[in-house]
Amino acid sequence: MERPFQMIAIGVSAGGMRALSHILPAFPEGFPMAIVIVQHVRCDAGDLMASVLEVHTVLPIKEADEKEPIHAGHMYIAPAGYHLLVEPDRTFSLSVDAKVNYARPSIDVLFESAADVYGEQLVGVILTGANTDGSKGLRRVAEYGGLTVVQDPESAEVDQMPRAALATAPVDHVVSLKEIGSFLVKLGGRDPR
Repeated sequence: MERPFQMIAIGVSAGGMRALSHILPAFPEGFPMAIVIVQHVRCDAGDLMASVLEVHTVLPIKEADEKEPIHAGHMYIAPAGYHLLVEPDRTFSLSVDAKVNYARPSIDVLFESAADVYGEQLVGVILTGANTDGSKGLRRVAEYGGLTVVQDPESAEVDQMPRAALATAPVDHVVSLKEIGSFLVKLGGRDPR
């Protein structure tokens, strides 16, 4: 039975802006899922990321705000210096709790909270990066029935994060950077398993 996905959660660190600039143009206007991105950034980075990435997508893209409802067809970015969580009422919350894997925002924090809420309607994606953040969160996505996707480490600018995810979580698909955007678009609300 095919089921619609409702959210794609993407975790990325070192090399992330390059990877995202390849992936985001693939998403068409009216894409039927919300896309939420955690990119490791310095706490003092401000809101620059959304303005840099908006030239690569036709979808509305912005930093997530506290208590903001999550809408399909929109891209949200974790603000610098805050963990981004998904609440049971499908809104965002922001936290300044301690860093996780030396990061705030943490990929694990987003993935775990999103898995708790979206379950099998969630797609978790780990891209290039230089630490292990996201691997535990991706395991939670798998445990709750979501779809797990990891960038092929051979195509990653920094392969530590994809390799950690492959070693820690059951992964449904390993996809090259060149193909990952079209792969995610082809989900089109359907489960490819």
